[in-house]
Amino acid sequence: MTGAAALRGQFPLFGKVPRPFHYLDSGATAQIHASALEAMQAFDTTARANVQRGTYPLAEAATGAFEAARGRVRRFLGAGPAEEVVFTAGATAALNLVARAFGETLAAGDEVVISVAEHHSNFLPWLQLRDRAGIVLRVLPVGADGRLDLAALERVVTARCRLLAVTHCSNVTGAVTDVEAIVAAARAVGARVLLDGAQAVQHGPVDVAALGVDFYAFSGHKAFGPTGVGVLWGRGELLAGLPPFMTGGGMVGEASLEGAEWLAPPARFEAGTPPVAAAVGLGAVLEWMGGLPWGGIRAREAALARRLLDGLAGFPGLRLLGPMDLECRAPLVSFELAGLHPHDIAQVLGDRGVAVRGGHHCARPLLAALGCDGATRASLALYNDEADVDALLEGLAAAVRILS
Repeated sequence: MTGAAALRGQFPLFGKVPRPFHYLDSGATAQIHASALEAMQAFDTTARANVQRGTYPLAEAATGAFEAARGRVRRFLGAGPAEEVVFTAGATAALNLVARAFGETLAAGDEVVISVAEHHSNFLPWLQLRDRAGIVLRVLPVGADGRLDLAALERVVTARCRLLAVTHCSNVTGAVTDVEAIVAAARAVGARVLLDGAQAVQHGPVDVAALGVDFYAFSGHKAFGPTGVGVLWGRGELLAGLPPFMTGGGMVGEASLEGAEWLAPPARFEAGTPPVAAAVGLGAVLEWMGGLPWGGIRAREAALARRLLDGLAGFPGLRLLGPMDLECRAPLVSFELAGLHPHDIAQVLGDRGVAVRGGHHCARPLLAALGCDGATRASLALYNDEADVDALLEGLAAAVRILS
């Protein structure tokens, strides 16, 4: 069964938190699925050892479990060889890896294009690279609805552009990027494309081959998996030409006082002991996700988003952020309410068992562009239903009465 109630029953937290409880903060961290917990427990109780270098049976079992997880990530992403999958500490680490490693291949005056809509994780690393290496950082603006202004691509993407690094889905507006247009603009000047997929992966498998991008990053904890693990996928030939981001054990073939020889990817980018158990858990939950009927799930998520958008539209002084067309947005809704601080709204809702997020959502340039100091955000996932949306709307009405 794949209805919201049946799916919710597969997430242990929902059976343990006192009711009423309506979790609408999956954009920050999605709840962990039982398959991930079971896989991690099985690993830590039957195969816990360090990976890649041990030759005794337990270590070989650990390496086998770790590499099997890499293969599951590859299938979820529709990627090529499993060696194109690099395990990191999260999307932030994956994005920083590209900024550091790909950044080493750039020269002063080379250009990187980002958008105003970026999460700080895909903004600050490029800002640092600009200040450190002298690259030129060019910025794609957004329209009034928070969608990327694709008409500006011709002006922003020049012959000096080497990379476009943009979000797949905004964590504030829910706006989904027209990746085809981004890739076309990049290819026209011989540039590469990096997508921040942190907000996209919980809404179903991703096909990086169909997207046509060069790098894709996401976090495990936003994909119903454990914290402390993420993924960078990169085209094999590109990864092979990049220097390591961090150095340490397990990523060199030879090392002496004269120098070191880096191993081939992905080992080159996985210095030290990787998050083995977390990677195993992530692999398990991505395999579970790959078997779900996403057509029906996405339709239900869209219907819930429409119910929420329509309900919020009835509040005087409320401004919805992002496109109203559900064809180009994820089921993530942010709003501001005149005279009320988003932290206060989130507090009142939290006291009523409704979990939402209030603040700037680590996206200050976007909020500034939208003329907004802060917003309240509700992010829906596959375990949400009408009762969650209705509880938010009822709680918001109470917040208006209490805070006004």
